[in-house]
Amino acid sequence: MSEDAGLAPGLGRWLRVVPDFPQPGIRFQDITPLLQDPGALRETVAALAGPAAALRPTAIAGVESRGFLFGAPLAERLGLGFLPVRKPGKLPWRTFRESYTLEYGAGTLELHQDAADAGQRVLLVDDLLASGGTAAAAVTLLRRTGAEVVGCGFVVELAALAGRAQLHGMPVFSLVRVAD
Repeated sequence: MSEDAGLAPGLGRWLRVVPDFPQPGIRFQDITPLLQDPGALRETVAALAGPAAALRPTAIAGVESRGFLFGAPLAERLGLGFLPVRKPGKLPWRTFRESYTLEYGAGTLELHQDAADAGQRVLLVDDLLASGGTAAAAVTLLRRTGAEVVGCGFVVELAALAGRAQLHGMPVFSLVRVAD
């Protein structure tokens, strides 16, 4: 399952490409139209559920903020808990912190130190896989709790940026793969 052509490529019709956002040369994949349509949103969560369930997670983690939009409903659908991976200063308890680079900047994520139990099987979910820095940082945080990260699922993958390589052979699935 490490390579796929996109599990639900028809969902691509709900993406809007915004050129030169947030900076010149970036072709931003806007998921807002998908979120605005209840059928498309329902279809997205359903499409994530199959490959997610196959990995047998015991919890779903999502990266702030758009990962919450898909991770929390996926967790509910699968009858699992949800682990929020957040930006700095948003979590009220003791946290682990991890910094990373993006294709056009840098960032930092935090996770409660007690978010997952040792050996808990966690699937990471986010809206987009680009260069892989955000996902890799989230995986590092989850592993610091003692969790076993069983894979990563994304709504959209920008294949040209080779983000999968940052996840070092971990099972990765995406619903829509964008070639350019």
